[in-house]
Amino acid sequence: MNRERRDQLRDAAIEVLAEAGGRGLTHRAVDAVAGVPLGTAKNYFPTRDALLGAAAERCEEQYRAVAARLGAAGAGPGDREGLVAVLRGLLENVAGPGRPRMLAYLELRAEAGRRSWLSAILDPIAAADFAGFEWAQRAAGLPVTPRRAATVTLALHAAIPHLLDAGPATLAAAGLDDLDRFVRGLLDAVYPQGPGDAA
Repeated sequence: MNRERRDQLRDAAIEVLAEAGGRGLTHRAVDAVAGVPLGTAKNYFPTRDALLGAAAERCEEQYRAVAARLGAAGAGPGDREGLVAVLRGLLENVAGPGRPRMLAYLELRAEAGRRSWLSAILDPIAAADFAGFEWAQRAAGLPVTPRRAATVTLALHAAIPHLLDAGPATLAAAGLDDLDRFVRGLLDAVYPQGPGDAA
């Protein structure tokens, strides 16, 4: 099958999930968003479950691409300031160009609560996220423990729905109206700096 067309359809499925939610994900809707003849999506992904699985895999690919661009792969952030930049960039992406992907991902998580096979696709993505953030914290030279690393990751995950909702009162209450300050405050809470440490 045409890989470019397959990716086009997977991207369209993400857009449909983001705009219409899980109930709106149909082959017809994907065809319409992709601008392809009716029946094309069904030809590539014969069932709705196949369509869900394809969207989940595409979400994972897009996330890894964003993480790589922001320096969360390869040599790593290098120091605390580098980590601040990486984490802030990831949150900015959620609130900006990554918004459709994250909305789709949350829809997929909800679907996974009722479909164990879909949970099996998404579970390694979330687990890798914890491992990746722990690695980034170590690469930044922080005194990492598994609990500290998980605390940072969970806080970032908890921020995502609020960034997507973008309610100004909630953003202000959570400190998410200033992402640089939020990330610095989170790292300071988990990894307090001593008087002799760099600010």
